[in-house]
Amino acid sequence: MDKVQEGWIEKNIELKRLLATRTLELEKSIKDYQELQEQLLLQEKLASLGQLSAGIAHEIKNPINFINNFSELSIEYVDEIVEEIQSLERNATRVGIEDLLQDIKANLEKILQHGKRADGIVKSMLMHSRGGQGEFVPTNLNSLLQEFVNLAFHGMRAGKNPINVSFEWDLDPEIGPVSIIAEDFSRVIVNLCNNAFDAMRSKFNTLMEKGEDQTFQPVLKIRTRKEMNLVTTEIEDNGAGIPEPILNRILEPFFTTKKAKEGTGLGLSITHDIVKAHKGTLAISSTEGEFTRFEITLPSISSTQ
Repeated sequence: MDKVQEGWIEKNIELKRLLATRTLELEKSIKDYQELQEQLLLQEKLASLGQLSAGIAHEIKNPINFINNFSELSIEYVDEIVEEIQSLERNATRVGIEDLLQDIKANLEKILQHGKRADGIVKSMLMHSRGGQGEFVPTNLNSLLQEFVNLAFHGMRAGKNPINVSFEWDLDPEIGPVSIIAEDFSRVIVNLCNNAFDAMRSKFNTLMEKGEDQTFQPVLKIRTRKEMNLVTTEIEDNGAGIPEPILNRILEPFFTTKKAKEGTGLGLSITHDIVKAHKGTLAISSTEGEFTRFEITLPSISSTQ
């Protein structure tokens, strides 16, 4: 075999190798494109679900308003009745009526208390479902955190595979108002909490399967602090943690470690985009099997004026 033939054989082998490589790359591109289509379709469904939730919340809000308004009015009526019977002769009948009225008033106050709580939850749902249309306004960040961490927790408890979670709050009362779009930033809080709940559930299930550490208690820590012209929020869980090889990829769009149909990989990417839109930064610290901490740093109002 002469050198020319050997050269053609080598080129042929190289071409086949390149063709096989390009074929694999094309197959991967097609697969990625199909997954992207599926994920975008799922996002459309989730957006529709958000609109549906907003509609349901609006419908629920009306009867809640009636409950709260009529409870307040009935409490006033009870007080008026008590005042009227003060002029009657004090006897066993009057004492019995007064006791009954006090019981009725106590029941109405409980109804009003829980009605206002339900109204707060509905307002949170409406705020969370709007998103993207708000304006930057001075906002009590500590109150917003308490409201939406609570909303995320109750959402998790109402879903599949709920877990018990303890909370550790360390909120700096001196941080003052922060200029944010509350409708958007609420999504950041809920997304980070949902990721934390997933991580703690994963660790709990793994330990149970192995028969290890039956006393594991999921804990979510929420902290705020002000340093110079920056306000920092930390949300830390003691869950499964993030493996170091994927820690740098966790904020990429569509990157997810969840099984198919369990997540789109968009939650943290959207969270990152919202934080950047607020001229802030999002940092992640994690040790696999121990903890994950998300740290959000935003400019204080004094630094944006």
